[in-house]
Amino acid sequence: MAKKSSVDEKQPFLSHLKELRDRILVCIVAVGLAFILTYSFKEKIFGFLMEPFIRVMPEKSSFIFTAVTEAFITYFKISIVAALFIVAPVILYEFWMFVSPGLYEKEKRYVYPFILLGSLCFICGGLFCYYVVMPFIYRFFVSYAGELIIPMPDLKSYMSLTMKMLIMFGLLFELPLVAFYLARAGIIRYRMLANKRRYAILAAVIVSAIITPPDVSSQLLVAVPLWGLYELSVVIVRVFGRKERVDEKA
Repeated sequence: MAKKSSVDEKQPFLSHLKELRDRILVCIVAVGLAFILTYSFKEKIFGFLMEPFIRVMPEKSSFIFTAVTEAFITYFKISIVAALFIVAPVILYEFWMFVSPGLYEKEKRYVYPFILLGSLCFICGGLFCYYVVMPFIYRFFVSYAGELIIPMPDLKSYMSLTMKMLIMFGLLFELPLVAFYLARAGIIRYRMLANKRRYAILAAVIVSAIITPPDVSSQLLVAVPLWGLYELSVVIVRVFGRKERVDEKA
């Protein structure tokens, strides 16, 4: 009987692993199909990502690449990142369908708002990074140029930094949406977030110091929006979260 019980316990676990594998495969296929499209527009995407630095680049400077395959790999990476932005709704849908068996029926109806708002938040985060954060950061780096110091940025390093920042800000802008669903599930409470506000501000300052140059204006440009996202999450949890009982407050 003990062996049978052990086998029965393994079956649900194996079935969850199989479902996770299948949903990851769907995401991979979706990214692959989108990659075919984005790679055909790789030059336009490349020019779009180069624009924030080109605007502040001195006249004599230019981009360089030192490896034979570096240009090809750069085009490949930017096409993958662009594909991730395109198929964000598919990835969010597969994630939701994987966790939906553990939700109540009334919670499952949030699937389409989750996909729509999740994709919108991800794109807004990337756009905020592109139009607001990156110009300040690259302007700071170029400010060190002079007659004897001509910036010749490495293509691989520039694109790696740019894509990391775009993805990171896209994920950070998902914070209010995640807070909404965690609040609806009763996992987080308003009072808990309000009491952790000082740690959230500290975390925003640390993150901004890591991803931005040692310039106060650039760090504030990142830290203030991050703090704003946290405060927005606090408001969302207070409005849409499960109401706290009197004994819980005590």
